[in-house]
Amino acid sequence: MLTELFRRPEPPAYALPAGTRAYAIGDVHGRRDLLEELLARIDAERAADPRAREHLILLGDLIDRGPDSRGVLDLLLERQASDPSLTILGGNHETMLVAMLDGNLRDLESWLHFGGEECAASYGLDPIALLAEPAAAPALLRTAIPGAHATLLRALPDSVRIGDVLFVHAGIRPGVALEAQEPQDLRWIRTPFLRSAADHGVLIVHGHTVVGEPEIHPNRIAIDTGASATGRLTALCLDGPERRFLATGA
Repeated sequence: MLTELFRRPEPPAYALPAGTRAYAIGDVHGRRDLLEELLARIDAERAADPRAREHLILLGDLIDRGPDSRGVLDLLLERQASDPSLTILGGNHETMLVAMLDGNLRDLESWLHFGGEECAASYGLDPIALLAEPAAAPALLRTAIPGAHATLLRALPDSVRIGDVLFVHAGIRPGVALEAQEPQDLRWIRTPFLRSAADHGVLIVHGHTVVGEPEIHPNRIAIDTGASATGRLTALCLDGPERRFLATGA
């Protein structure tokens, strides 16, 4: 009796509703080749063993660092037109590019340094020219980036919840109600979220912070395996209570 009284309660085993399967793909960062490979594997699984309700979620940071940001957005726009299960979330790198398109040049140098150079080059722009005449950078970007791409980038949601699982790019602010979370935190947060052992009331699936291997914690699962540098793009499959991973190069 005393053992039962003082036993620490186990955290809830959050899962998707029965008959629901979700694939969440981590930070693509301009690697269209890896995204195509992973989507082909997911499509094959779905065709061979379908579920009543399917979800495919991209966790943001689609662009920058890798060689083909433009190709990634082309691929996702094409997919979006034919796959109603697809949800594409926005990350901090999409936030930065939209800011550049809107004329906010405060982070231009930072964006270029942290992967924007490769993104600009994929649209045929010279990153050095953008830095040489920063006042002209927004117009150059708006001219080079197709309207459909800009529209997509502006429309990306910050999170999506399916049952007891919240999919988001970076994480959440611990102690703040889910409905009161700030977009800045959902796309940028690191330390307060990563160090928190709190039960958030949902399982958080996120990218943003690179891990050598996918990490499963009681309150979160991290799946950004640094695709642009490692060649390993990871997807988490949640199938009812089941959790497993797919990855390129594995």
